[in-house]
Amino acid sequence: MTAMIEQMLVNGLLSGFVYIIMALGFTLIFGIMRIVNFAHGELYMVSGFAMLVFYGMWGLNYFVALVLAVLVTAAVGALLERLLFRRFVGRELNGMIMSLALAIILQSIALIAFGPSEQSIPRPVTGVWRLHEAVISLDRGLVSLVSLVALAGFYLFMKTTRLGLAMQAVAQDRDTASLMGVESGSIYLGSFAIGSGLAGVAGALMAPIYTIGPYMGELPLLKAFVVVILGGLGSVPGAMVGGLLIGLVESVFATLFNSTIALIASFVMVLLIIIVRPSGLLGRAVR
Repeated sequence: MTAMIEQMLVNGLLSGFVYIIMALGFTLIFGIMRIVNFAHGELYMVSGFAMLVFYGMWGLNYFVALVLAVLVTAAVGALLERLLFRRFVGRELNGMIMSLALAIILQSIALIAFGPSEQSIPRPVTGVWRLHEAVISLDRGLVSLVSLVALAGFYLFMKTTRLGLAMQAVAQDRDTASLMGVESGSIYLGSFAIGSGLAGVAGALMAPIYTIGPYMGELPLLKAFVVVILGGLGSVPGAMVGGLLIGLVESVFATLFNSTIALIASFVMVLLIIIVRPSGLLGRAVR
């Protein structure tokens, strides 16, 4: 019994770290630009295909390929922000519709470029590691370790850099930040590039564990959306708390029942919480 509980906790935390990385990018973009980016899952997909090319086809070192995949995804996000998303800042419904169309376009491009078949790449490490009575596969452990490094880097960036502090100011009050001399255009570009890069981190990390295909971003987007609704749209701390909660709930129900029941349980939990607190666990109430 103790071993099962430890395993559920470990599995929940390992999954939660990836959910947090994915959700952080989603909620960062919404918090600053007020855009619900339903193409966020396709940025995850872009990173997965970048890993397929850099690591699977070209044979680059795993960590070099990982960094390149994240940079490519961040660059794609920055380009999309300048060409498409900036004109929809603050227009949530229009931006959401545009992002849905963009998601279909990016999926179609991937379908044409790489075909409909799911593809796989080698795992960077194999084997297992025992933590007391819990068993952790080394590849999932590596994913969690890199996720923690990315989370720590994101935290330090937001708390110690001028751009990070300016992003927080814009997220809290765009008009006041503008009066204080914060240039919104660069903040939008930076936030979208960083948010896309976070999706790229998740996509690149999970690419060797799961298969890579044009529709690989749909489920991660769904999980990210559940996490940010649970934690509160636009709340970075909420995304962290929500990611861990979803990971733990899914781990418990997947162990006791199956993955379908686990998915249902996560949605039931979100429904119950937003009934009690519509703004989410750490979201700001709309007045």
